[in-house]
Amino acid sequence: MLIALNKPYGVLCQFTDEAGRRTLADYVMQKGVYAAGRLDQDSEGLLLLTDDGALAHRLTDPKHKQPKTYLVQVDGAITDEAIATLGRGVVLKDGPTLPAAAEHAAEPDWLWPRDPPVRFRQAIPTSWLRITLREGRNRQVRRMTAAVGFPTLRLIRERIGTYALDDLASGRWRRLD
Repeated sequence: MLIALNKPYGVLCQFTDEAGRRTLADYVMQKGVYAAGRLDQDSEGLLLLTDDGALAHRLTDPKHKQPKTYLVQVDGAITDEAIATLGRGVVLKDGPTLPAAAEHAAEPDWLWPRDPPVRFRQAIPTSWLRITLREGRNRQVRRMTAAVGFPTLRLIRERIGTYALDDLASGRWRRLD
Protein backbone atom coordinates (compact mmCIF):
# COMPACT_ATOMS: atom_id res chain seq x y z
CA MET A 1 0.00 0.00 0.00
CA LEU A 2 1.22 3.49 -0.81
CA ILE A 3 -0.35 6.70 0.46
CA ALA A 4 0.38 10.32 -0.49
CA LEU A 5 -0.23 12.85 2.29
CA ASN A 6 -0.04 16.60 1.95
CA LYS A 7 1.59 17.15 5.34
CA PRO A 8 0.60 20.47 6.89
CA TYR A 9 3.03 22.84 8.57
CA GLY A 10 3.66 21.98 12.23
CA VAL A 11 2.99 18.23 11.95
CA LEU A 12 5.57 15.67 13.11
CA CYS A 13 6.50 12.83 10.72
CA GLN A 14 5.57 10.16 13.25
CA PHE A 15 2.35 8.69 14.58
CA THR A 16 2.82 9.38 18.29
CA ASP A 17 4.21 12.18 20.40
CA GLU A 18 4.34 12.25 24.18
CA ALA A 19 4.41 16.05 24.14
CA GLY A 20 0.96 16.20 22.49
CA ARG A 21 2.08 17.83 19.25
CA ARG A 22 0.24 17.15 15.98
CA THR A 23 1.35 13.92 14.28
CA LEU A 24 0.52 11.87 11.22
CA ALA A 25 -2.15 10.08 13.30
CA ASP A 26 -4.16 13.32 13.25
CA TYR A 27 -4.48 12.99 9.46
CA VAL A 28 -4.01 9.37 8.35
CA MET A 29 -6.26 6.74 9.91
CA GLN A 30 -4.82 3.85 7.87
CA LYS A 31 -3.09 1.35 10.18
CA GLY A 32 0.24 -0.33 9.45
CA VAL A 33 1.79 2.38 7.27
CA TYR A 34 4.93 4.35 8.03
CA ALA A 35 6.56 7.42 6.53
CA ALA A 36 8.99 6.64 3.72
CA GLY A 37 11.39 9.45 4.54
CA ARG A 38 10.90 12.56 6.59
CA LEU A 39 9.70 16.09 6.24
CA ASP A 40 10.61 18.55 9.00
CA GLN A 41 7.89 19.78 11.33
CA ASP A 42 8.14 23.23 9.74
CA SER A 43 7.99 21.91 6.16
CA GLU A 44 4.88 21.04 4.17
CA GLY A 45 3.84 18.97 1.22
CA LEU A 46 4.23 15.48 -0.16
CA LEU A 47 4.96 12.70 2.30
CA LEU A 48 4.70 9.09 1.20
CA LEU A 49 3.54 6.41 3.63
CA THR A 50 3.74 2.70 2.97
CA ASP A 51 3.55 -0.74 4.53
CA ASP A 52 6.14 -2.01 2.01
CA GLY A 53 9.66 -1.95 3.47
CA ALA A 54 11.35 -2.60 0.11
CA LEU A 55 9.49 0.32 -1.48
CA ALA A 56 10.34 2.59 1.45
CA HIS A 57 14.00 1.62 1.02
CA ARG A 58 13.95 2.41 -2.73
CA LEU A 59 12.36 5.78 -2.05
CA THR A 60 14.70 6.82 0.76
CA ASP A 61 18.08 5.11 0.38
CA PRO A 62 20.62 7.65 -0.93
CA LYS A 63 22.12 5.11 -3.35
CA HIS A 64 18.87 5.20 -5.37
CA LYS A 65 19.10 9.02 -5.65
CA GLN A 66 15.36 9.55 -6.02
CA PRO A 67 14.80 13.17 -7.07
CA LYS A 68 12.83 15.27 -4.62
CA THR A 69 11.41 18.58 -5.80
CA TYR A 70 10.60 21.47 -3.50
CA LEU A 71 8.86 24.81 -3.93
CA VAL A 72 10.74 27.26 -1.73
CA GLN A 73 9.89 30.77 -0.59
CA VAL A 74 13.01 32.67 0.44
CA ASP A 75 13.77 35.93 2.19
CA GLY A 76 14.84 38.47 -0.43
CA ALA A 77 14.80 38.65 -4.22
CA ILE A 78 16.85 35.61 -5.17
CA THR A 79 19.48 36.31 -7.80
CA ASP A 80 20.47 34.41 -10.91
CA GLU A 81 23.91 34.00 -9.32
CA ALA A 82 22.42 32.31 -6.23
CA ILE A 83 20.34 30.01 -8.46
CA ALA A 84 23.48 29.09 -10.45
CA THR A 85 25.40 28.39 -7.22
CA LEU A 86 22.65 26.05 -6.02
CA GLY A 87 22.85 24.35 -9.42
CA ARG A 88 26.57 23.68 -8.97
CA GLY A 89 26.18 22.54 -5.35
CA VAL A 90 27.22 24.38 -2.21
CA VAL A 91 29.58 23.58 0.63
CA LEU A 92 27.82 22.99 3.94
CA LYS A 93 29.37 22.21 7.34
CA ASP A 94 28.96 18.48 6.62
CA GLY A 95 30.59 18.77 3.18
CA PRO A 96 29.67 19.72 -0.38
CA THR A 97 26.21 18.96 -1.72
CA LEU A 98 25.53 17.36 -5.05
CA PRO A 99 24.47 19.79 -7.78
CA ALA A 100 20.77 20.64 -7.59
CA ALA A 101 18.36 21.64 -10.32
CA ALA A 102 17.28 25.14 -9.29
CA GLU A 103 15.15 27.72 -11.06
CA HIS A 104 13.11 30.81 -10.38
CA ALA A 105 9.41 30.10 -9.76
CA ALA A 106 6.27 32.15 -9.43
CA GLU A 107 4.15 31.90 -6.32
CA PRO A 108 1.61 29.27 -7.34
CA ASP A 109 -2.07 30.20 -7.52
CA TRP A 110 -2.97 26.81 -5.98
CA LEU A 111 -1.03 27.46 -2.76
CA TRP A 112 -2.98 27.03 0.45
CA PRO A 113 -2.58 29.50 3.33
CA ARG A 114 -0.09 28.48 5.99
CA ASP A 115 -1.05 28.51 9.66
CA PRO A 116 0.71 30.44 11.08
CA PRO A 117 1.43 32.66 8.07
CA VAL A 118 4.98 33.35 6.93
CA ARG A 119 6.20 36.58 8.50
CA PHE A 120 5.75 39.64 6.33
CA ARG A 121 8.27 42.46 6.26
CA GLN A 122 7.30 45.45 4.16
CA ALA A 123 10.89 46.48 3.36
CA ILE A 124 12.17 43.01 2.36
CA PRO A 125 10.68 41.14 -0.60
CA THR A 126 10.35 37.39 -0.83
CA SER A 127 10.81 35.21 -3.86
CA TRP A 128 10.13 31.65 -4.94
CA LEU A 129 12.30 28.97 -6.48
CA ARG A 130 11.96 25.33 -7.35
CA ILE A 131 14.82 23.06 -6.36
CA THR A 132 15.33 19.35 -7.03
CA LEU A 133 17.78 17.31 -4.96
CA ARG A 134 19.07 13.77 -5.35
CA GLU A 135 20.29 13.46 -1.79
CA GLY A 136 18.52 14.01 1.48
CA ARG A 137 20.57 15.54 4.26
CA ASN A 138 18.97 16.95 7.36
CA ARG A 139 17.33 20.32 6.55
CA GLN A 140 19.34 20.42 3.34
CA VAL A 141 17.24 22.84 1.29
CA ARG A 142 17.11 25.30 4.18
CA ARG A 143 20.86 25.08 4.70
CA MET A 144 21.56 25.45 0.96
CA THR A 145 19.42 28.56 0.49
CA ALA A 146 20.93 30.12 3.63
CA ALA A 147 24.43 29.34 2.28
CA VAL A 148 23.71 31.45 -0.81
CA GLY A 149 22.27 34.29 1.28
CA PHE A 150 18.54 33.65 1.00
CA PRO A 151 17.05 31.98 4.11
CA THR A 152 14.04 29.73 3.54
CA LEU A 153 10.70 31.04 4.79
CA ARG A 154 8.43 28.29 3.45
CA LEU A 155 9.27 24.86 2.10
CA ILE A 156 6.80 22.64 0.24
CA ARG A 157 7.77 19.27 -1.23
CA GLU A 158 6.00 18.82 -4.56
CA ARG A 159 7.42 15.54 -5.84
CA ILE A 160 9.34 12.39 -4.88
CA GLY A 161 10.52 10.46 -7.93
CA THR A 162 7.43 9.87 -10.06
CA TYR A 163 4.98 10.65 -7.25
CA ALA A 164 3.55 14.19 -7.19
CA LEU A 165 1.49 16.26 -4.79
CA ASP A 166 -0.79 17.37 -7.65
CA ASP A 167 -4.02 18.91 -6.33
CA LEU A 168 -4.03 17.17 -2.94
CA ALA A 169 -5.23 19.65 -0.32
CA SER A 170 -3.22 20.33 2.83
CA GLY A 171 -3.99 17.71 5.48
CA ARG A 172 -5.56 15.30 2.97
CA TRP A 173 -4.31 11.95 1.73
CA ARG A 174 -5.02 9.50 -1.06
CA ARG A 175 -4.01 5.95 -1.94
CA LEU A 176 -1.64 5.68 -4.88
CA ASP A 177 -1.71 1.93 -5.53
